Amino acid sequence: MSPSAGVTRNTLRQQIADALRDEVLAGRLPPGREFTVKQIAEQYGVSATPVREALFDLSAQGLLASDQHRGFQVREFTVADYRAMAEARALVVEGLFRDPAERVAVRPEGLASIRRRAAEAVRAAKGGDLDVLIGYDLRFWRELGQFVLNPYIADFLTRLRVQAWVFAVHRLRRDGMDENVLWFGHEELVEAIARGDHEQVHAEMRSYYGHALAWADRLEAREAEGNAEGNAGVRAHGPSGPGSAMPPVPPESPGHCA
Repeated sequence: MSPSAGVTRNTLRQQIADALRDEVLAGRLPPGREFTVKQIAEQYGVSATPVREALFDLSAQGLLASDQHRGFQVREFTVADYRAMAEARALVVEGLFRDPAERVAVRPEGLASIRRRAAEAVRAAKGGDLDVLIGYDLRFWRELGQFVLNPYIADFLTRLRVQAWVFAVHRLRRDGMDENVLWFGHEELVEAIARGDHEQVHAEMRSYYGHALAWADRLEAREAEGNAEGNAGVRAHGPSGPGSAMPPVPPESPGHCA
């Protein structure tokens, strides 16, 4: 393979991975949706090789699950998964700012862009524009991650953030969102980081993760309620059989987003 051919294939691989990630984050590829390499290759009009590589890349990032016989499917994250994501991010960020001089290097020239991302994310959240919110929120956290001196930690935090949005997006699209269920602390957080106010950074992050875990609590309570109603229906009417349907599970309550 010539060098230019390799670059072209790798670029195509990344473009396909980015396009599919955007589809998942937009909720157009919902959790559990199955597809094959052939279907995606035909959709984009490309060969199977870069598609297969892109799908394996997304699988490695935890966004897709793969099966040797059934192909790929969008991963279904549970409330327990989401709670674990929030707790993992909280522990890592707390560790980063325990001794920030050795782990974090704030570059003043990068703050202007992060401030813009923060302002746009808050504006989108208050306006209920989920697509714009996800885009700016991910850029906000990704650019903040560039201040982390350990690139493996920065990459880990970015992946968790994307996975959290995959968990949240279809719930928010279904149930709606408003100012009561979204976190608006982007601007306060970046200003605390800019001042080097580590105590305030911790306070803002505790607020952020408190919102996330409170949403997880509400979702778990709603799931338990739905399961109880479903079991009551089975006892009252007998197990479902061909042509019968279980009582619908109430939708989850919207909460802190991702």
